[in-house]
Amino acid sequence: MDLVSIRKSYRRYARHYDVIFGRVFAQGRRLALKTLAPVSGKRVLEVGVGTGISLPFYCPDAEVVGIDVSREMLEIARQRVADGMCPAVTGLAEMNAEHLAFADDSFDAVVAMYVASVVPNPDRLFAEMWRVCRPGGQILVVNHFASRQWILRSFERSLRPLSRAVGFRPDMELSDFVAVAGQQPVAIEPASLFGYWKQIQFTKPA
Repeated sequence: MDLVSIRKSYRRYARHYDVIFGRVFAQGRRLALKTLAPVSGKRVLEVGVGTGISLPFYCPDAEVVGIDVSREMLEIARQRVADGMCPAVTGLAEMNAEHLAFADDSFDAVVAMYVASVVPNPDRLFAEMWRVCRPGGQILVVNHFASRQWILRSFERSLRPLSRAVGFRPDMELSDFVAVAGQQPVAIEPASLFGYWKQIQFTKPA
């Protein structure tokens, strides 16, 4: 995985992303926003905001900032904001999630939905999310991790050589992600039917 291939992949996906993935990922988005609640008055960073499909569902009096590496995806997110669909959004920026241009302890909550298997270096992604989250704040990661079911697991591994082409890592292990995060989750729960996607919740010590 590298930024060039990721940008190429999401340039292709941008106009069709919501149709293809919107309903598929909806349950995970709902769970994340429910877990974050209440976010009234809180400053929230959504890493890998994409087309901004989740942005209309934040409570209006939160302060939500979204970043993404794909210019084409952000164009759609910006149109959503311009149409008045996302009252909580205070900013959108093209930015590499592994090098966030925010000061330490800038946000009350940081969420990354379906991003961990897309970035080249998940450890850097998490380190940056941890850095910009204030003490006592929440960090949420919603992502697909390698299946425990052997048929699906074999299929995921067979797709590994295509990672650059499809724009994501299909066989990322949950244990590997927790290990590179270097922090103990406070909760891990299914974020979809049959637990194919999972939500990992962390709290940064106060």
